[in-house]
Amino acid sequence: QVQLVESGGGLVQPGGSLTLSCAASGNIFGINAMGWYRQAPGKERELVASITSGGTTNYADSVKGRFTISEDNAKVYLQMNSLKPEDTAVYYCNGHKNRYGLTYDYWGQGTQVTVSS
Repeated sequence: QVQLVESGGGLVQPGGSLTLSCAASGNIFGINAMGWYRQAPGKERELVASITSGGTTNYADSVKGRFTISEDNAKVYLQMNSLKPEDTAVYYCNGHKNRYGLTYDYWGQGTQVTVSS
């Protein structure tokens, strides 16, 4: 009922910038938070940044000051600056819904970000 489609991934040099986009469609009512997660090979999926419906943002310590999450209606962006090789991962858009006493998490298909010279 909720579709999240990421785009904007690719290859970028260290120190470069990249912007990821996540378009949400379907039954988006009740989604009160969206975020970006990433998973590198052999590592656990981790929260990179999140934003609530009230506009509150949160960032992982590893990206704070370099990444910025923002939203525009049903689209969420992740502006990534000063990229490092350790940022290489598959990035997933997440939508969190709380309705009728139930919680749901929706995930995009993921987009690969590779930071390499």
